Amino acid sequence: MAVSSISIFQALSDKMRWHQARQGVLAENVANADTPGYIEKDLNPYSFEDQLKSVATITTSTTSPMHISVSSDGGTGGFGSQSSPFEITPSGNGVTLEDEMMKVASNDMDYQAVTSLYTKSMAILRTALGRG
Repeated sequence: MAVSSISIFQALSDKMRWHQARQGVLAENVANADTPGYIEKDLNPYSFEDQLKSVATITTSTTSPMHISVSSDGGTGGFGSQSSPFEITPSGNGVTLEDEMMKVASNDMDYQAVTSLYTKSMAILRTALGRG
């Protein structure tokens, strides 16, 4: 049995991938802070509860990647609703660097917490197997 097939490790891996993707979106927001008309973007919040529900659902399998095109996020690309920003510059830009940097720092701390939890879970598993 592979460690990656254990549901807690799958959930933690998914959470780490979500934080990595969010970091890219936040970096794009910071990079476009001076772009006229650019509105900030963010990903839909990650929910362990939703992930656990999806584990218990029936999934489809394909024999060829050309058979079925499935989108798990409803076609939104994982982006949450774009709310109107509080501050908009005269050029129409809605990115506030201070807010984005706060989100980047928060995302980084959450990623470190998930990584630590993953590492400690692996150590517990190794100890239980007598390899620790």
